[in-house]
Amino acid sequence: MRISSRGRGEEGRERITLVPENVDDLWHLSHVLESGDLVSGDTTRRIQRDDDQMRDTGGQREHMNVTISVGDVEFARFANRLRVGGEIVGSSREDQLGHHHTLNVEEHDEVTIEKHFKPDQKKRIEEAEEAAENPDVVIATVEEGAAYIHTVAQYGTEERFSFTAPTGKGEYARPRSELFAELGKALARMDVDAIILAGPGFTKQDARDYIAENHRDLVEKMTVVDTSGVGDRGVHEVLKRGAVDEVQTQTRISKEADLIDDLMEGIATGEKVSYGIEEVAEAADFGAVETLLVLDERLREERQGAGEWDVDVNEVIQTVERQGGEVAVFSSEFDPGRQLKNLGGIAAILRYRLQ
Repeated sequence: MRISSRGRGEEGRERITLVPENVDDLWHLSHVLESGDLVSGDTTRRIQRDDDQMRDTGGQREHMNVTISVGDVEFARFANRLRVGGEIVGSSREDQLGHHHTLNVEEHDEVTIEKHFKPDQKKRIEEAEEAAENPDVVIATVEEGAAYIHTVAQYGTEERFSFTAPTGKGEYARPRSELFAELGKALARMDVDAIILAGPGFTKQDARDYIAENHRDLVEKMTVVDTSGVGDRGVHEVLKRGAVDEVQTQTRISKEADLIDDLMEGIATGEKVSYGIEEVAEAADFGAVETLLVLDERLREERQGAGEWDVDVNEVIQTVERQGGEVAVFSSEFDPGRQLKNLGGIAAILRYRLQ
């Protein structure tokens, strides 16, 4: 995320002009924007024309700058765009005021946001700005007969490659070199700054040696890590052990993996944790919350009035922050976020156990 300028708008609102530089940034913005916010940007819009000289043909698209009062927000992950819909309240063409329009924000589009930013929303944008300096990372996990590649993004991890084939002896067995060759070719096609190669036993080291011989440029980017599993399980182990943090400064998802493990361990042992909105709100009132865990998807629903909680989540967050607690907003796209969703979308690691 690149922030171009900051300023003040009307009614005490803060104005930030920024440029999302990748799909992660678009995802962050989808959890910052709320109903009633003002978003400005360049767009095209179909203009109806009907006069004596020209029959109405359904309109022609014209370039213009619009300001939208946000009504709905959709992160179109696979289209690499953010759709922001709402009423046009400002436009380079006054005859378009009051009409509904959808602003399609893509990578490298400059937009201006004017709103009353909540502390966690400003923190999210600032972290996205810092993350622009982090290298792109993939995690490759390999064992006998199977290899997987996952990309690491701020909204979670995603499997991008898998190859399975029996190796060793037997009618259908294939040479190990075929597995390593497929893995090496897939990694060579990916434009990344760092590769973490993980898995159980000696297979990963043999894979590294094969890749070093056939793709020398990849070895300089590669770090080898021991894990007991491959695929999603292996990726979780890599994140939990902090291997990604060695090439990325405290990634969002590795922190979430640590926190959810601490939470689940506390639930299993009956230690200093709480989950569910009523229980967490009570813990916050007692000043017992050390770290608040809240799901971004649920947080947005509650703030937009579409949720089901009887407690104001903003008050809970403010109470925790006033008392020196930390607030971690989890991604709903990553496994720790899905675990948190199953616990009601909100939980807390406590300073002391509540009776």
